[in-house]
Amino acid sequence: MAKTQDKVECRTPTPGRKSTRIDRWKFDAVRKAILAVLPRKGEGVLFTDLTRLVKAQLTKDELARLGVTMWYVTVVKLELEVRGEIRRLKDVAPQRLVRAR
Repeated sequence: MAKTQDKVECRTPTPGRKSTRIDRWKFDAVRKAILAVLPRKGEGVLFTDLTRLVKAQLTKDELARLGVTMWYVTVVKLELEVRGEIRRLKDVAPQRLVRAR
């Protein structure tokens, strides 16, 4: 397992907002879960459903050690948007997400 000092900087697509640094193992676990639940096509997944779907992908140990899952899902989701790994569907409300690659 990675050292707790091993961090990932999570950016946001919103200009002027500060980035957040989280433990690499947390980033990797949540990223893997997000990518597992998002489709590549279609209507995507509602952002409001994302935390529930991610929780179902994580182990009990990961959930216990993670902390506030919703916060980590949001932080990692924003970084994945900046990286271009996921995207929001345009002109759709409420927010829906799909894998970009």
